[in-house]
Amino acid sequence: MRPSRDLRTAHFAAAAALTFILAALPAHGATYWTVPAVLKSFFASSKKVGYRKVVLGDAEAQELGKKLGAPVKREWVVYVAESDGKIDGYAIKDEEKGMHEPIDFAVQFSTAGAVERIEILEYREAYGDEVRGDRFRAQFRGKTAGDPITAGKDIDIVSGASISSRSVALGVKRDALVLQLALKRGGL
Repeated sequence: MRPSRDLRTAHFAAAAALTFILAALPAHGATYWTVPAVLKSFFASSKKVGYRKVVLGDAEAQELGKKLGAPVKREWVVYVAESDGKIDGYAIKDEEKGMHEPIDFAVQFSTAGAVERIEILEYREAYGDEVRGDRFRAQFRGKTAGDPITAGKDIDIVSGASISSRSVALGVKRDALVLQLALKRGGL
C-alpha cells in the first residue's frame, strides 16, 4: 500500500523545512591566522623561515605518549627562522581536539626551546574561544619541556573553555617535548 499523496507532500515539506533551518544555523568556527601569516608575525625580523621534518621512532613516540597520557604522531614539521646563518627561533603548527572539533594553533619557541608565543590559528567550536585571549596565552611564555604545562596545575583554566584550555595546554606540552627531542638529536 502506497502512502497517500498528502502524506508524501507533508514529508517533503518537513524535510525542506528542516534543511532550511539547518542551513540557517550559524556556522561556528573562525580562521584567525594562516600558517604563513603567523610565521611572518613570529619571525618578523628573520631573513628566512624554512622547515625541517622530524620523524619520531616508534619508541620515541610511545615514550612521549606515556608522558602526555595521549598518543603522539610520528611526523612533525618544525619551522626554523634564520638570519645571517644564525638560528633565531623555532615554531610548530599543531592541532588538538577540543570538545568536538580540532583547535589549530602555532607555538613559537626560542633557540633554547622556551615558549615565546602561542596563537590560535583556527577555532571551530561554538564556544570556548576565550583561549584566544592574551591572559590565557601569556601563561605559556617561558615554559619549556621540563615544565608541567598542565591546565589546572601551572596553566589556569578559562571559565567556559575548560576543555579548550586543557586541549591547548596538552598540545603546547607535546610541541615542547617534540622540539626538545629534535634539538637533542641535532640537525635543526
